[in-house]
Amino acid sequence: MTLQQLTYFCAVCRYHSIVRAAKALYISQPTISTAIHELEKEFHISLFLHTPNRIHLTEEGAAFYERANDLLQRARNMQEEFSQAALSVRPIRVGIPPILSTIFLPALSDAFEAVCPVPLELSECASHRAAELVQEEKLDILLGNLDIYNLEQYHYYTMKEDHYVYCVSKNHPLSHLTSVSLPALSEETLLLFHMDSVQTLTITAAFRALGLTPHVKLYLSQLTTMMNYLESGRCGAFLYSSIPIDEERFVRIPVTPEISTKFGILWKKGIFLPHGLEEFIRFVKRRYVR
Repeated sequence: MTLQQLTYFCAVCRYHSIVRAAKALYISQPTISTAIHELEKEFHISLFLHTPNRIHLTEEGAAFYERANDLLQRARNMQEEFSQAALSVRPIRVGIPPILSTIFLPALSDAFEAVCPVPLELSECASHRAAELVQEEKLDILLGNLDIYNLEQYHYYTMKEDHYVYCVSKNHPLSHLTSVSLPALSEETLLLFHMDSVQTLTITAAFRALGLTPHVKLYLSQLTTMMNYLESGRCGAFLYSSIPIDEERFVRIPVTPEISTKFGILWKKGIFLPHGLEEFIRFVKRRYVR
């Protein structure tokens, strides 16, 4: 038994005629006759009584029609329900630090959109905070810095390894250096990102490990604002080496010894992964993980 056979049968019941049902469905009469014959053969019943001018349902046929009509309505309801669900797919909730948007976006989101119709809903926040929200299931996934203290509590993939550089404008007194150490920067005026960012926690911890306290002028949240301050030539900032900058106005000075870092995605362990999130994880793995 198929839904198509039931559709043909119910049409004959409504029109009391195979000829009229065939015209309404734009199919041939033999196609309908064959479908009805196959139903009768499968269930060992007679569905219709044939008279010269029209056909009538048998008692068994009437009971079969009632059940078939109900089944077709359920199928239509199911199709409509899931068609509507497909049109309103829940976005993938992605936490990402603002600074990493400059590295991965919009290239990543555009490439994913080209292969999967599930939208991304981006929330800008520090990696530590985003990881907490993933654990609380308020975010689906973090795209951020993986230098967090409880990384083993999550599933994760490393997408990119990087290191820190000291960025200054070309009119800064240190702009000519080919490398710089943290002790040499202990008296320099620094700009850092907000205090709960992994970047700031890493840099301040590196200074303290040497018994030094960095001289921080401002904690900022936006890269554009930071670069505007740097342009004065009176301060410097620690950035990831892959952050794009205007190389006509600014220089990157390698930090020695190197302070490395890594970026990637992480998601909660032990949960059911919706199809869209599963596709996003697969996409990132194919595109970035080596």
